[in-house]
Amino acid sequence: MQSDTFEVIGGQPLKGELQPQGAKNEALQIISAVLLTDDYVTISNIPNIRDVVQLIELLKGLGVTVEKLADDTFKFCAGTVDISYLQSDAFMKDAQRLRGSVMLIGPLLARYGKAVLPKPGGDKIGRRRLDTHFLGFQKLGAEFKYDDTSDIYYIQQPDGGMKGAYIHMDEISVTGTANVVMAAVLTEGKTTIYNAACEPYLQQLCRMLIQMGAKIEGLGSNLLHIEGVSKLGGTEHRCLPDMIEIGSFIGLAAMTQSEITIKNAGVQHLGIIPHTFERLGITIHQQGDDLHIPAQDHYEINTFIDGSILTIYDAPWPGFTPDLMSIVLVVATQARGSVLVHQKMFESRLFFVDKLIDMGAQIILCDPHRATVIGLDRRYPLRGIEMTSPDIRAGQALLIAALSAKGRSLIHNVHQIDRGYQYIDQRLNAIGANIQRV
Repeated sequence: MQSDTFEVIGGQPLKGELQPQGAKNEALQIISAVLLTDDYVTISNIPNIRDVVQLIELLKGLGVTVEKLADDTFKFCAGTVDISYLQSDAFMKDAQRLRGSVMLIGPLLARYGKAVLPKPGGDKIGRRRLDTHFLGFQKLGAEFKYDDTSDIYYIQQPDGGMKGAYIHMDEISVTGTANVVMAAVLTEGKTTIYNAACEPYLQQLCRMLIQMGAKIEGLGSNLLHIEGVSKLGGTEHRCLPDMIEIGSFIGLAAMTQSEITIKNAGVQHLGIIPHTFERLGITIHQQGDDLHIPAQDHYEINTFIDGSILTIYDAPWPGFTPDLMSIVLVVATQARGSVLVHQKMFESRLFFVDKLIDMGAQIILCDPHRATVIGLDRRYPLRGIEMTSPDIRAGQALLIAALSAKGRSLIHNVHQIDRGYQYIDQRLNAIGANIQRV
């Protein structure tokens, strides 16, 4: 069992190359999709992080055979699945701890006719309702029941099976869209999904399903057309680099005045992420598929054309991802200038700013969704303190703050960081960081 605390000695510039891990949010979808076929599915560039490992263990419990071919490559076969496992105490306990377990519902419902799931856990970043998933399944004809005494969801196909339908998603949910897509590919008839999420990871899922024999049109748009098929086959798939980790590394370089090259960054899939960090004054050079961030003594936040304070807000793709708002906020603390950070999608994600204020940052928390950051332009370096990681993304932001701070920091609850970032202490130590598990 790894230690759950990082001791960080900050204030030292880093230098070197970082290779981003495979995308966490893609891997959780792709791995769930192996339940849609009884043929072999090989997936590479899988990140070795807690959430992914737990999902693979859930598949093993269901009877899926899993063969590890390399550190980041696995071969899956869902030839024989034990549906009764869904009712076991072991499944209930393990699925409850993992937000990504919700991605199992669509494949199980489509191929086996029913699914059971306890209310999943995950980050405490505000309300994260699952209505969108179940409303989509119900449009296909599925019968849904929620037992509020035990917090368990039950869903099953009706007599005669589900039928394709027109589905107008009530919110642009990546996991909701992915779940409904996985259910629809094996559902008789034509399904149209409007207001669908169009993130690169959702596109990747659709590409993989098409390679397996699914009929999906509209990739990259918010309007998907799916013609159901009776059977899917096996395939091989490679996950994209994790755009959230890439954004974190850009912020890390700026905060610590480091020269860092992010190798094989999958630049064409990053959308406006590099541009958003450039608006904070960070210099980014694209070199082929790599991103090079030179060491910068200062970086200055842009203003709007009329001179008013810059606002950065999150939005569904192709907008700026909410998973990087914590990083943007931390990076802004040492910039020259001010920025309003507007976290629209989750109301509890900014509550970690009290730790940054204790470190010396100048931040005004306007309300649960908005914070104004007054950049210190490095006149007053952050100071090391003792703190606790509240969730994956805030934990990574606090780690970046600690690496830039003067002195020693202790970060507790770092299993939250381990859920989303593989070997992060080892990888950063290799380019000059001083992070120890204590």
